[in-house]
Amino acid sequence: MIKKIKAPILLRGTISPPGDKSISHRAVIFNSIARGNSTIENFSPGDDCLATVDCMKTLGVNIESVEQNMTLHISGAGNNGLTKPNQELNAKNSGTTMRLLTGLLAAQDFSSTITGDASLCSRPMDRIIKPLNLMGAEIISQGAGSGAPLIIHGKKLHGITYHLPMASAQVKSALILAALFAENQTTLSEPVRSRDHTELLLKTMGAELINKESSITISPLQLPLSSLDICIPGDISSAAYWLVAGALHPDAQLELLNIGVNPTRTGIIDVLLEMGANLEIKNRRTQGGEPVADISIKSSKLKGTTICGPIIPRLIDEIPVLAVAAALADGITTIKDAAELRVKESDRINTTAQQLAKFGAIIENLPDGMIIQGIKGFSGTECDSMGDHRLAMSLGIAALLARGETTINNSEAVNISYPAFWQHAKKISLW
Repeated sequence: MIKKIKAPILLRGTISPPGDKSISHRAVIFNSIARGNSTIENFSPGDDCLATVDCMKTLGVNIESVEQNMTLHISGAGNNGLTKPNQELNAKNSGTTMRLLTGLLAAQDFSSTITGDASLCSRPMDRIIKPLNLMGAEIISQGAGSGAPLIIHGKKLHGITYHLPMASAQVKSALILAALFAENQTTLSEPVRSRDHTELLLKTMGAELINKESSITISPLQLPLSSLDICIPGDISSAAYWLVAGALHPDAQLELLNIGVNPTRTGIIDVLLEMGANLEIKNRRTQGGEPVADISIKSSKLKGTTICGPIIPRLIDEIPVLAVAAALADGITTIKDAAELRVKESDRINTTAQQLAKFGAIIENLPDGMIIQGIKGFSGTECDSMGDHRLAMSLGIAALLARGETTINNSEAVNISYPAFWQHAKKISLW
């Protein structure tokens, strides 16, 4: 799909981004293996999370959806209620679906195969295969370079002590799910703390997880998880696009409602404030065990900064749109320690630099990041999402800030996480 965009005179309005993608995945998986019935409201409508729903249905879980999949009703299968699938599980483009379900399936009493689209099958899975096999799992990669499809022969697992070589919530969560069904305790540690939605939700549902500094110890389930009704907070990764648009547009005033502000996810806010954004967090509250707030953003004058170290896992998905902010800020911005970007839906270091260069951005690629020289403004151009939803939305924000018209090819990639993105862009734009 091709999208043509011209910069609006001003940006005004209120947006409620879709439910948090990370929490949506976890809420449906955990409630599927819980005891009892649950209702999930404000479930993410993106293709990634719907892939998780489809996989759980294929595993025999009764899930009913209403209101265009925004609300789910789940009848939990309990500890041993999943059934052998009669077909391959298809994670489509979702790395979260593939990695978390691999951890869960490794402990089941049946064999299964999980695959995905070409992009997902090119992503590295050895980061979960190695530690799961150490726990006694039998996982066989049929793809190139340890990629999917993955054949999973369920086994009785044992606990391990394992240090993750990278900070990855997906890897950590896969191992936590496997550990819940192991014969003894598992202890995991990370070089830097990653997002903790898995821990918060599982503790609320009755799992025994103990955090100590950078490590977590998981005890096997003695009883099934207790089902949990939950309203998913708005996704801060989706809100990030409007935060950057509001800060950079010369005449903007936006309100973002019901946004998850879990401290392991708010690196985007910290960086924008450091850059000088006119941003305010209001009406803080707790919802389903997660901190939530409303955020206002107004036109700002941003300055360059350095983004590296422990903050990277807290904003890894937002780096493409932060590159948009950096390209229009005063001075130089350096992004380092983000080599993980090279194994996302695209090589986001290369694709972000290549596509923003078409607008006039000056970006030098680093092995683990970028050096971005701020310029005075963007010029409309023709660009391509390369099938990457984060890049598609970042290019959409760049187009809202550029002189002249911009054409974005493969703009439908937004459906992976934020199907209403283009409608919301239109809603707040006044010409």
